Amino acid sequence: MPYTEVNPYNGKTIREFPNTTNSQLNEFLNQATIFYQKAQVQPVKEREILLERLADEFENHMEKYAQILTVNMGKLIGEARSEVKKNITFAHYYAENGSQLLKPQSSEILPNGNAQIEFSGTGIVLAIEPWNFPYTQVMRVFAPNFILGNPVVLKHASIVPGAAQAFQNACDNAGLPKGAFSNVFINYDQVNSIIADSRVQGIALTGSENAGKRIAATAGSYLKKTTLELGGTDIFAVLDDADIDRATTDAATARLSNAGQVCTSAKRYLVSDDIYDQFLLALKKKFSTYQVGDPLDEKTTLAPLSSKKAKVSLLEQVRMAISGGASLLYGDLESNETQGNEFSPLILTGMTPNNPMYDEELFGPVAQIYRVKSDNEIVTKANRSRHGLGGAIYTSDIERGKRLASRIATGQVAINHILSSQAGVPFGGIKDSGYGRELGHWGIYEFANIKAIIY
Repeated sequence: MPYTEVNPYNGKTIREFPNTTNSQLNEFLNQATIFYQKAQVQPVKEREILLERLADEFENHMEKYAQILTVNMGKLIGEARSEVKKNITFAHYYAENGSQLLKPQSSEILPNGNAQIEFSGTGIVLAIEPWNFPYTQVMRVFAPNFILGNPVVLKHASIVPGAAQAFQNACDNAGLPKGAFSNVFINYDQVNSIIADSRVQGIALTGSENAGKRIAATAGSYLKKTTLELGGTDIFAVLDDADIDRATTDAATARLSNAGQVCTSAKRYLVSDDIYDQFLLALKKKFSTYQVGDPLDEKTTLAPLSSKKAKVSLLEQVRMAISGGASLLYGDLESNETQGNEFSPLILTGMTPNNPMYDEELFGPVAQIYRVKSDNEIVTKANRSRHGLGGAIYTSDIERGKRLASRIATGQVAINHILSSQAGVPFGGIKDSGYGRELGHWGIYEFANIKAIIY
């Protein structure tokens, strides 16, 4: 598995990274074990201070870290800065709340005494992370586990080694202890060896369903705890009383930000019959304002896809959807078959359950739109999916939106704003979108030993 840093915009190779050898990997695990042992007797406050330093490192050198994201992954420079800011927010949250989250809790008086609930680390956590948010996906796992005293070993996506190394450099620059965070450039056999290692007690994966199945099966054979954040076919419901201007603006952003390469982006627009025509006309106008260009240019509004492989895969998915009965309402498929990783927006409709792409995640700037006649139909269409990650609802009646959100089988639903992860709110999915939660106190307890002391 080569770890090569390539600029998605111009296709130029920036640098290659040597693979981590087995002996190097073992040394990383040894260092991580030493950190873990020390951390279990160290005051949490000391790690809070170090995590604040890591946040400061990213904040004080924001432009440097943002440009690495743009050059290595291809996202717009403005979106890259936003990711660095969110990365900082996640670090601050656990640095500011760690001690309180790990404070022992007293239970109610038991029939035969009392109980105290304590929280401690369990061991090394292997983080297997994707390329679409190279910093924040890592920080969501690293920050809570660092506060807990669990060392994290990172196996990042092979196309973003520059960003992976940048996160390692940030940890080193902030003065984090050796072994607390280790970025490794490893192959799949080495991933399996890490999972099998008795020093490793947890695996956190964000990625494809197939990757999740493989990792969960391997981890299960060694009785290792896993959390999985996988794909989504999230809905974006626009009710008959919605503010159409706001809804169309957010609908375009929710599908096209990060070039549509977001697990929780708006994949399926479900629009009330009463406003469907008006919404679609406005949405097409919004889509037409997005133009692919150099992601380092502040004027560019749509980033290229992350790789040639991503483009080829998306083109094939769209062709299969159309062959299966879907219609193209907006955009030109042929224009997207040119050289380079650019991909102009498309809008599809008519995707029925027998379409081979009906329940597949289209990871790029391709939207689907459906006309619906009632709130009940929204629920039916939303839940007719093997996925259950997120969604959004637009309505002027918040209580109506909340009632509808409660009926949608997903891990999270936003009302009148674009769904986005928040530091203090649990993030994760159900069904084939995975299990477990990141962020908030839920994220810090995933790989904790929740110990009851009864007296």
